[in-house]
Amino acid sequence: MRFFRVYGRVLGLLGRDIRIAGFLAGANLMVAGLQFLDPVLFGRVVNLLSRSDRLQPAELWHQAALLLGIWAAVGVGGIISNIAVSLQTERLAHRHRIRTMGTYFGHVLGLPLSFHGDTHSGRLIKAMLTGTDGLFGTWLVFFRDQLSTILSAFVLLPMTLILNWRLGLVLIVLVAIFLVITGFVVKQTETAQQRVEGLNSSLAGTAQDALSNVMVVQSFTRLSAEARLFGDIAQQVIKHQFPVLNWWALVNVMTRASSTLAVITIVVIGTWLHVNGHASVGEIVSFMGFAMLLIGRLETAASFVSSLFFKLPALEDFFNILDARSSVPEKLDARTLWAPRGEVRFDDVSFAYPNGGGPVLSHMSFTAKPGTCVALVGHTGAGKSTAMAMLQRLWDPIDGRITIDSQDLREVSLDSLRANIGVVFQESLLFNRSIRDNLLVGHPDATDEEIEQACRMADAHEFIIRQANGYDTMIGERGTSLSGGQKQRLAIARALLKNPPILILDEATSALDAATEARVSRALKTLMAGRTTFIIAHRLSTVRDADEILVFDGGQIVESGSFDALIAQNGRFAELVQTQLAPTIPQLVAAE
Repeated sequence: MRFFRVYGRVLGLLGRDIRIAGFLAGANLMVAGLQFLDPVLFGRVVNLLSRSDRLQPAELWHQAALLLGIWAAVGVGGIISNIAVSLQTERLAHRHRIRTMGTYFGHVLGLPLSFHGDTHSGRLIKAMLTGTDGLFGTWLVFFRDQLSTILSAFVLLPMTLILNWRLGLVLIVLVAIFLVITGFVVKQTETAQQRVEGLNSSLAGTAQDALSNVMVVQSFTRLSAEARLFGDIAQQVIKHQFPVLNWWALVNVMTRASSTLAVITIVVIGTWLHVNGHASVGEIVSFMGFAMLLIGRLETAASFVSSLFFKLPALEDFFNILDARSSVPEKLDARTLWAPRGEVRFDDVSFAYPNGGGPVLSHMSFTAKPGTCVALVGHTGAGKSTAMAMLQRLWDPIDGRITIDSQDLREVSLDSLRANIGVVFQESLLFNRSIRDNLLVGHPDATDEEIEQACRMADAHEFIIRQANGYDTMIGERGTSLSGGQKQRLAIARALLKNPPILILDEATSALDAATEARVSRALKTLMAGRTTFIIAHRLSTVRDADEILVFDGGQIVESGSFDALIAQNGRFAELVQTQLAPTIPQLVAAE
């Protein structure tokens, strides 16, 4: 049953702390036992008072003092046990909530781009928060409150048969009826609650999507439309949630009535047994106490079980994400990449995306010599970005191999591979942190002098020191307080700090105006010096000085050579140039 499978795993996450869980089980057994003694002692007191007219005052007071002393000791023991259980449970639940959240966060960050492309970031954040909150609540309430209820029902309840087996059977039957009704409601609501949780994920995803594109929403006057879309999903949540709540409201009413019905049943049957000499007044009083105690605890247990079923879909989603596996698994014996030269070789590489479709790359082979600049050009969808993604091992080829300094990428660790590759993206990807913190992403141990030197080389130092707090200025989400050129120069400085032997420039200047592009281009030339550089470009004017140009078409390299050699061939590249640079071709050729 999926319920027990999921919650078995929830308890399994405690790992070595399962020993603490064992201690908590023992403490809860003590709590349950002490609670069990309360009705027994009360019944004994009633029996003592019922025969007080037949006892000497001294004997009566002696027995009463003895019972009251035991009762006081039971109360003190219960208080101490409850303190121990609460203290340890709080620490256990808080510690493992933070630990599991860290595990989830690290796991999701390490999943490949294919996973993040198919999974909404809003869903990932919601799954982390609701999943860890669900784990925390389950651990806390189960070990602090509900474990003693389970022990009471399955360990101590049969012991009532020792006191009076007839009344004990009545009590067991009443508890069994309660459990059957609760189980029926659980079965009726399980599927519906799963549907509700799916709608809640959609709600979170829709909100995150709109908030992350708030400029588009406002520019295209989408405020009403987005609010309506959100409201439609919210109405669906309510529509599917209310029937579930109705069932559990019924259980809540029935559990409140159960206590009264149980006491009445015990009184009626107990009276009949007393008349026939099979039960004393004290035993009847004790079983009335048992009934009220157990039904009251089972009432809270029913509420706990309902919360478990409400949490079940969220926990399943959390575990499904936690179980997601990388499409580029790292070998256990993976070596550290040693790339002093930075020679890159694609050897008969073919690739197709797992979700179907034709080949994206087909039998592609080329070699980028150390320190050279290689430009990748071609129409959108020709395979340029895919090839560079494979160089970073975001995907593995289905045929062939990719090597850096003769080392197969599948044989080296991912961290060492990516440490040797720097990327400057078309859109500068910056964190909502200070300028300094964003730069340290490239080299966490960089000194202030190294940071300043990198920024001067990237032509970024002057605009940084003009900021309100210099290098400690917060730049907002995705660097919204900076211009496009400033963000790009920060990205170049970050790559300079990383100082990798291999560099990928992914349309690094395509979104900039001419003046800004000129400044960024100077910084890029500084960055490219002495490194094996790949330039992904649609604007062919940016690849004029490349040592080699690879022309992509349909997942293959159809032409390669220098800019002038490819122009002279009058082939595919010449057609691309004719489209973009027709007015300037005579000048480009004359320049030679």
